[in-house]
Amino acid sequence: MTLAASFEYNLEPTVLSKMNLNPSAPTSRRDFIKTSAVLGTALAAPAILSGDVFAKENSETLRVGLIGCGGRGTGAASQALTADQNVVLTALGDAFPEKIQSSLTALQKEAADKGYADRIKVTPEKCFAGLDAYQKVIASGVDVVLLATPPGFRPGHLKAAVEAGKHVFCEKPMATDAPGVRSVLESTKVAKEKKLALVAGFCWRYDIPRREFYKRIHAGAIGEIRAIYATYYAGRVKPMPLAGERPQGMGDLEWQLRNWYNFGWLSGDGLVEQACHSVDKVAWAMKDASPIKCVAVGGRQTSNNEGNIYDHMFVVYEFPNDVRGFLGQRQINNCFNDNSDYLLGADGIGKSGWQDPFIRGKQTWRYRSEGPKIEMYQVEHNELFARIRKGEPINDGEWMAHSTMLGIMGRMAAYTGQEITWEDACNSKEQLVPEKLDWKMNLPIAPMAVPGFTKLV
Repeated sequence: MTLAASFEYNLEPTVLSKMNLNPSAPTSRRDFIKTSAVLGTALAAPAILSGDVFAKENSETLRVGLIGCGGRGTGAASQALTADQNVVLTALGDAFPEKIQSSLTALQKEAADKGYADRIKVTPEKCFAGLDAYQKVIASGVDVVLLATPPGFRPGHLKAAVEAGKHVFCEKPMATDAPGVRSVLESTKVAKEKKLALVAGFCWRYDIPRREFYKRIHAGAIGEIRAIYATYYAGRVKPMPLAGERPQGMGDLEWQLRNWYNFGWLSGDGLVEQACHSVDKVAWAMKDASPIKCVAVGGRQTSNNEGNIYDHMFVVYEFPNDVRGFLGQRQINNCFNDNSDYLLGADGIGKSGWQDPFIRGKQTWRYRSEGPKIEMYQVEHNELFARIRKGEPINDGEWMAHSTMLGIMGRMAAYTGQEITWEDACNSKEQLVPEKLDWKMNLPIAPMAVPGFTKLV
């Protein structure tokens, strides 16, 4: 069975010492996934429990380690601590020491303000920086790891965490190339076998209003879906400094890591790293059916200095029964902004954005919140820890890999200027992430893709 075939499923949304990121090289395995795990299988208790106590609730202290101490990682750690009163943060890891200290300071202040300062138990000995930081966090005695480094590292970090028997919160996207997605699917299978939690950072699937919206869409509120138009029009993200601003003596790897968003091997480009949320909601609307093929246009209108990613793309996905998914992504300042999903059905329309979603079909419906709103970022962690406690860990692995692959497929189409089939995309052998990383390595910057000349590998 090929990787593409392994995606053929339909899912409903489920409920500071000197420190040592020499990630073990993300897998370059070219073999296809041989089997496809089936979601919905009865899940047993988490690995942290001792003895044969599967499927039983527990109240043991859960120790959390954060890998990737930027803003998103720091937010994830805060949400983990808020989700469960018997969770403690015990280890931090990042490529750079100052990121760890900044994250720890912010978390300590917030914990003190909220009255749980005693649950930040990170000592200098449990702060790890450098190219092997992720390994040291995983080996530090934690039960749950939060993966929030640049996404190029995600497959290798996920593999290491699952092999070590850790529950995982895995930020989006899950990879920047097809070999990475294949690795994620293998880790997903192992996580299921070990009965480990694997919760995705595709936060919209945990948003209460959106869950009710898509539940109604799937129940036929607007009839059969004919087309979806998703937008991710926003301002510029993390502009690349000029080459002359590179500090003297800074190596290629450090320069690229410190400006990671601007390099395809680390971020996957704006479509994969940012607009992947919109890609995921297209997939959600389609019940995670795989597209047949796609075409795309894109390019770079604004200067990116040494970076090699586009600042806009427009992708047209073709699904079975002549359904089309249109996705516009642009990250340029001083332009029209919109982040919405417009669903066109045989019997009506639906719209979902930052405002409460609504449907106009045979009946008109708008989501109305009752009681205090819980942010979707918090819901992710609330459900992660609640299900670990219950002995029924969540595994989002298949659909999160599927949505990541949709984003990569769209980038492939834009970069090459060709029509890309789902099989072509899933079976691509292009590995963007280097096998081995070293601070002193020569790491040339790949040229910007040119449609009509850049080839699908």
